[in-house]
Amino acid sequence: MSKVLIVGGGAAGMMAAIVSARNGHEVHLYEKNEKLGKKLFITGKGRCNITNACDMDTLFDSVISNSKFLYSSFYSFTNEQAIDFFEELGVHTKIERGNRVFPVSDHSSDVIGAMTREMRKLDVNIYLNSEICGVVSKDGAFSYIEEKKGKKIYGAACIVATGGISYQSTGSTGDGFRFARDAGHEVTKLYPSLVPMTVKEAYAKELMGLSLRNVQVTIYNGKKKLYEEFGEMLFTHFGVSGPLIISASSLIGPQIQKNEMKMYIDLKPALSFEQLDARVLRDFEDAKNKQFKNSIDKLFPAKLKPVMLELGGIDPEKKVNEISKEERHTFVHLIKAFPMTITGLRDYNEAIITKGGIKVKEIDPGTMESKLVSGLYFIGEVLDLDALTGGFNLQIAWSTAAAAANAID
Repeated sequence: MSKVLIVGGGAAGMMAAIVSARNGHEVHLYEKNEKLGKKLFITGKGRCNITNACDMDTLFDSVISNSKFLYSSFYSFTNEQAIDFFEELGVHTKIERGNRVFPVSDHSSDVIGAMTREMRKLDVNIYLNSEICGVVSKDGAFSYIEEKKGKKIYGAACIVATGGISYQSTGSTGDGFRFARDAGHEVTKLYPSLVPMTVKEAYAKELMGLSLRNVQVTIYNGKKKLYEEFGEMLFTHFGVSGPLIISASSLIGPQIQKNEMKMYIDLKPALSFEQLDARVLRDFEDAKNKQFKNSIDKLFPAKLKPVMLELGGIDPEKKVNEISKEERHTFVHLIKAFPMTITGLRDYNEAIITKGGIKVKEIDPGTMESKLVSGLYFIGEVLDLDALTGGFNLQIAWSTAAAAANAID
């Protein structure tokens, strides 16, 4: 039996504590907040998207950074095992759209409560309001952690589960990156990810609060297509948000730092250009004696109409029967490719996760142990691993935590 010290009481830290304790170790968990799982509490809009019930290929495809590194840990603790784990703890689950897995209760507090009860049952020593300011190694091996008050705590192994720097109000302030650098590790460039985007166009503000369902978003960096997906999105006072945009941010993050990008929204993706043109022509036939501005009410939500008139290239006062074929085609093209210019990402306070982290080449993928310092393990978001929304980032937390905990002798 070893004395295992865990720094961070979030998703990964709690999982590591439970698995370590089940393996018979003496476990000490240190959390700087007044309660455990603060970030877990707000995930999935407070419902906690535990994992994704997809097949393994989809699981790996949904990881944006360093998916191959996760091969061993994903297969050692799969998404199915994660679901079983929570079911055994009394958290009954359900599968929703996109194979997202949630607690039946829709309360993230039930997930945190179940994990906390299991830790208590296993005699895990939990220290709240306990900030660790240093992780110290000697002669290439872990030695002790140091509390802010100056107390040194020795152990056989230390698992760092401090998260990234997103949602800093939950305590994710980058401590783990500092611990890693102090141990000689390289930390890659960090970006906010799974985050809303800012746009150049003033009309985004006019559309604030408008949610679009069943649209297709395509993003280009110059001529290179970076992203194309179907789903829903939202206009905000600064730009765009919603599931489509949040997912896109994880793919364009590094490039958007260098230059602006063009985004096109297909407002009617179910129709080809020709089909949509025929639909618009029918609407025009029905309203041939009306002004253009009074002929498009059936095509868009009311909030979008003024912007479409502004960008449409047709005089709003013009009679419908005077609109040329070229003008109509230009308008149909606008519906199929509503343009916006992405200027950047919102900051870490709005980011679901941090992109970047401890270089995975310096970590053993089977055990999560540092290749530089024996007895020192890094798990979860502190590593250079990130995925799309849908429960995939929490699966990274569960799998890497189980890998580390199971590797400790």
